[in-house]
Amino acid sequence: MVRLSLPPDWQLIPSMGSTSVPKLASAAVVRFGVFEADLSSRELRKNGVRVRIQDLPFRALILLINRTGEVVTREEFRQALWPDDIFVDFDRGISSAVKRLRDALGDSPDNPIFVETVERRGYRWIAPMHIPEPVNPDRAEVKSAEAFAPDLPKPWRRWILLIALPVVAALLALWMARPVARWTKASAKTRPLASSSNSSPSSYNPANTGLPRAAANHEAEDFYLKGRFYWNKRTPESLDKAVDAFTQSIVHDPNYAPAYVGLADCYNLLREYTLMPASEAYPRAFAAAKKAVELDDKSSEAHASLAFVSFFGMWDVATADREFRRAIELNPNNGLAHHWYATYLICLRRDRESLAEIERARSLDPSSSSILADKSILLAETGRHQEAIALLKQLEENEPNSVSAHRYLKYIYLNDGQYRDYLAESLKEADLMHDSAALTVAEATAKAFATGGARPMLETLLREQKKLYERGTFSPYKLAETCAMIGNKEEALQYLKVAYENRSDGVIDIEANFALQSLHNEPAFRQVIDKLGLPPLPPS
Repeated sequence: MVRLSLPPDWQLIPSMGSTSVPKLASAAVVRFGVFEADLSSRELRKNGVRVRIQDLPFRALILLINRTGEVVTREEFRQALWPDDIFVDFDRGISSAVKRLRDALGDSPDNPIFVETVERRGYRWIAPMHIPEPVNPDRAEVKSAEAFAPDLPKPWRRWILLIALPVVAALLALWMARPVARWTKASAKTRPLASSSNSSPSSYNPANTGLPRAAANHEAEDFYLKGRFYWNKRTPESLDKAVDAFTQSIVHDPNYAPAYVGLADCYNLLREYTLMPASEAYPRAFAAAKKAVELDDKSSEAHASLAFVSFFGMWDVATADREFRRAIELNPNNGLAHHWYATYLICLRRDRESLAEIERARSLDPSSSSILADKSILLAETGRHQEAIALLKQLEENEPNSVSAHRYLKYIYLNDGQYRDYLAESLKEADLMHDSAALTVAEATAKAFATGGARPMLETLLREQKKLYERGTFSPYKLAETCAMIGNKEEALQYLKVAYENRSDGVIDIEANFALQSLHNEPAFRQVIDKLGLPPLPPS
């Protein structure tokens, strides 16, 4: 997390647990999207043009970006923005400062890009930002000249530079003036396939295919495509870059629905591929997906994203079903819609339909590693563990850094009692996730297995997980899984009840979760299924 040094007359509230704050030059500039905040001149600029903003909202901005990703409470705002001997209506003053800051940034409290309201607590800065390196203008000019004419005497370099730069600029302008052509190429894979009987390329119309509408400018489109590139990589680092790109796309075109879809899709994955809690990720995904549908109700992508978060994040089965059907109706060749619909169906134990949908997704996007990974876990959840392992080993070989491959293999190996393989996959996953807590657990369980075998390993696993749970950093749902596998049904049901009450991530998948099969006949388990609105299990 970036820490900024404030001008000496500004009060700074240190972050909890922070041991040091890197000091920057007083002229430090912080950039986010098309905006930049100059700490020295106390200016906010958009695309280099100064934006009118009063002192109090600007102070609020600096406080927020100094605590990026953290909740700044209203009391902390009061301490930072007003001296102790000043008595005003602080609540109204804070609300006004944040409102004026949002106005300056073109931000919305209902669908925030920069400043998120955390109900009954305060505000949080959620946009990616960076601090540009200082540039020496004289050196930059010399370096550019050398790049164009590295072997010519210095007087000739200047002449070559004067001639070459206008030519390069003209070529660049011609390329940038063709956003429609570039969009056509970029979206070719997602277009409906033309049949010989009722359509042809000349009759293609984005308005009735469920494909995204064009952006208002090429910058928004380019940032969107960049975001999709990083999103498809599905690593903690690439997802951060994807959020940055989609955010910048929205800043360039606030009405560009695909960018909101991209942002929703990022948050849907961030709670899986990073340490972002689902309680933070899903509400952001839901807000972005709803905004996308509002902007373009004929976007298949928007409806698919809304369907995903409605089910897995909001536990709203009816809305999810409606939105998935709408997404596929708008574009039957939307591979991502079929992919996510398959994961929804398996949770409802509609196994045959689920596998048919994942095969449809693979036929539409045969190179997708995420579809292959999810097909594997769907096979595992229908009892076909060996087929699942074979596919995941194939994926692991082709993409050694695939988090999904290691995670899914870990679960299958643990359930099947292949503990050596389970431990190896646990270590790999923790390393890829940069999760020090998970690495500690994996190392402790590996040591227990080496000295005592399976039972001490499982007991150590449960003990280490409970330690994390007591610190508030581990899911009760995951504890329920471990207890169930050990055979402690009563404790498993207790943690499952807590998981339901806390809306823990993954609970909606309890019917398909093979780690919980031993609980299927328990009345308390069936009560949770009923509360979730899932179809009842068959009688025992």
